[in-house]
Amino acid sequence: MRRQFRIKNGYQMAYLFLIGFFMGILIVNLGYDAWVANGGLLGAEMMSRLKNSRPEGESLVGYILRHRLSAVCVLGLVSTTVVGMPVLGAYICYTGLAAGCLLSVAVVRYGIRGLLFMAGVLFPQALLLVPAYISLFLWAADVNQTLYAPRTQLEGYERFGGRFYWKKGVQMIGITAVVIIGCLLESYVNPDIVHFVLKIF
Repeated sequence: MRRQFRIKNGYQMAYLFLIGFFMGILIVNLGYDAWVANGGLLGAEMMSRLKNSRPEGESLVGYILRHRLSAVCVLGLVSTTVVGMPVLGAYICYTGLAAGCLLSVAVVRYGIRGLLFMAGVLFPQALLLVPAYISLFLWAADVNQTLYAPRTQLEGYERFGGRFYWKKGVQMIGITAVVIIGCLLESYVNPDIVHFVLKIF
């Protein structure tokens, strides 16, 4: 039963992300003037500033850790409330929307170079952060459904069993550790990769 719920949750989250992603693409294409023609997002001035600046990892790591870990904490806490699933769904949809907008602007402005730039922005931290966030989403959905789903669907005893909370606590520690390692890669490794990719602009 629990395996079926996890598979169902995985599909629903993928659908939400794709809905947000395609909405982002649509928004950029419908609002071309605001996003591309007159917008400064990934424009020549912004790319020039990126090329001429090379931030050190020490100046980035604090900000990135706060940003990533705050999302982990908020989703983890909200998942224990009755509004956990709507908030989780909205966050996943927003993530897809942001990804769709950024990718569309990059491709419209620079074509293949835009794709290379986006790949450079995400590498190598995405190799850890993407699985970590997927695990976080599934973790949050599992906790919320265990706490609030009708007892006819999930075993009611798990809501009050210490084993369940111990298991979920260990999983959260593992997810947080992976996110921290991803943040370190984003702070100390990714700036060099982005600076290298920007040489083609």
